[in-house]
Amino acid sequence: MGTSQPVLRVIQGGPTEDRRAFLQELYTKYGGSVLGRCRYLLKDASKAEDAMHDVFARALTHSDGFRSEASPLTWLMKIATNHCLNQIRSERAGWRSWFQREEAAKPEGHGGPQSMETRDLVRRLLSRVDVETQAAVIHYHVDGMTLEEVAAALGRSVPTVRKRLESFAELGGEELRVR
Repeated sequence: MGTSQPVLRVIQGGPTEDRRAFLQELYTKYGGSVLGRCRYLLKDASKAEDAMHDVFARALTHSDGFRSEASPLTWLMKIATNHCLNQIRSERAGWRSWFQREEAAKPEGHGGPQSMETRDLVRRLLSRVDVETQAAVIHYHVDGMTLEEVAAALGRSVPTVRKRLESFAELGGEELRVR
């Protein structure tokens, strides 16, 4: 059994040629124009090139939607415009900024897996100590504050904060030693 690609048949109302040949011709004739539209809308050459390829991929899968009522260029420009506007809309969506913040906050950028393990250990042990010690521990181990910063935030002296952190560290062992 050979690995031959299936031949795409023309759907009624579509172009009279094989879809691939039709799209290859469109790509050759109108690829530059579609790229220009994408560059104009996205204002980024790399994104525009990706968008142009997406436009022709969409045109390939939806070539039966081309009914020759308009020119192929008009049809491709409509696809390109809609695709680019959707991409711009997606980039401005609230979830995207949330996702980017979450990605930036991943522990790989802040000490790697060991940092994440330390944070998990701290969370498990917090229930064993009083509220002020919990605050000191969170500021020091999770927020990355210095002893001086923690002391200022809690309104306590540095030696008091150090004692609280050391007593907490005894619960967690060497990993939570105060530095």
